[in-house]
Amino acid sequence: MHLELRHLRSLRAIHEQGGLARAAETLNLTQSALSHQIKALEEQAGVELFLRKTKPLRLSAAGMRLLRTAEQVLPIIESAEAEFRDVELGRVGRLHVAMECHHCFDWLLPVLDQFRRTWPEVDLDIRSSLALKALPALVRGQVDLVISSDPEDMQGIVFQPLFDYAPTMVVPASHPLVAKGFAEPKDFVTETLITYPMDRARLDVYSQFLDPAGVEPAQHRQVEQTAVALMLIASGRGVAVMPDWVLRAHAGNPELALLPLGPQGILRRLYAAVREDDLAQPYIAHVLRLARTEPVRMMRALSQGRNM
Repeated sequence: MHLELRHLRSLRAIHEQGGLARAAETLNLTQSALSHQIKALEEQAGVELFLRKTKPLRLSAAGMRLLRTAEQVLPIIESAEAEFRDVELGRVGRLHVAMECHHCFDWLLPVLDQFRRTWPEVDLDIRSSLALKALPALVRGQVDLVISSDPEDMQGIVFQPLFDYAPTMVVPASHPLVAKGFAEPKDFVTETLITYPMDRARLDVYSQFLDPAGVEPAQHRQVEQTAVALMLIASGRGVAVMPDWVLRAHAGNPELALLPLGPQGILRRLYAAVREDDLAQPYIAHVLRLARTEPVRMMRALSQGRNM
């Protein structure tokens, strides 16, 4: 017996609708086509599936057995079909994120919190353990989005600009550099530089400021948390360089002073790296929009809070 899904759907429709005419309409078939389909199935099975002398049309004992099969199989098939449709429409997918910037949690978590409310069927995760090898993980398909300030020429990978930021030096309020108004590379020679625990090449203070000048700080100390680093700085235990958007919330702290790197300051840009083939996914486009607007919203809220 050659049983097809269309046979199960037809049998179920006739049972639910109580006749060929209404079932054919539900299935978008002509009544004649549906009748021929059922007749061909009965010939294969060698038994009648319907009691044709009853009104409404009723299933025979053999037909009831086949209906139970239809009621078990069709919901599974329909669920799978719905999932595939959702994938095709971009409602279902995966968004695993890795970051090359330790401080990005401050704005990325609110972004992802908004995202998950709109896309509850997208598998969302932050792969923090991949921070030092995030871009290779993106190429291999281990993650789907990487936050980076260092775009590279990589086949199949596109870097979408998010927002600009200024690496800013934070020192104790009593530091002699406050009178000068900005920092030069040589000013770090006698300082303990406090940074996040990241690869040196991913730290703006080294890649954009100290290394080009051939300057090394007196000491280098790594600290996990921004609040702890700022507490150490306020106590005179060192200095740090952090993005301006990280420091905006602490701009009113009388124990700290913020200084640009160089007389004109340094401007950097943050990017979201994604696979080129994924750009067409609606949820990828949405998370990129959120990632561009959330930092602006945070900065505006901080500015309003200071002005109140």
